[in-house]
Amino acid sequence: MPRPTTAARRYAEACFELADRDGSHDRWSDDLGLGASLVVDERVAAIVDNPAVPYQDRESTLEDLLGNRVSRPAFNLVRLLAQRRRLDLLPPVAREFDRLLDQRNGVVGATVASASRLEPSQEDAVRSRLEEMTGRTIRLTAIVDPALIGGLSVRVGDQLIDASVRGRLERLRDQLVAGSR
Repeated sequence: MPRPTTAARRYAEACFELADRDGSHDRWSDDLGLGASLVVDERVAAIVDNPAVPYQDRESTLEDLLGNRVSRPAFNLVRLLAQRRRLDLLPPVAREFDRLLDQRNGVVGATVASASRLEPSQEDAVRSRLEEMTGRTIRLTAIVDPALIGGLSVRVGDQLIDASVRGRLERLRDQLVAGSR
């Protein structure tokens, strides 16, 4: 996952503080996610992020798209970002807000890579094992990486557990090279 910019992190922290006041973390998360999904749509971006379109028209388009679907504080953030021509920050703000929410709730993100698609039961088994190992709730993302040849590679935070065939072959090569010196 890309690291958030300082500006995106600050906006997310400000939103998180607002959510702390009234306990609306889930609402903020949903609203930011919805706003982020709209601004990455090329058709929407062509209007709301176009300096040739007068700001009042861009704002009314945002009102039409989001006005009744998100809370007023979330809409005010979107409007502020549009006013400052920084709508591109909304997706990283949403990701950073979710990261802060996960951190608060004790949820850790993990990525499991496998050579072929994992079955849901296999994902559940990996998640359960990681929860046992870490003692925390795991949000698992599964990806396919054919270069692994077989096995799994799991990243939890900054820890990597490499149980892939490719990883084993690389370690064996390193041992053979080190032994031949």
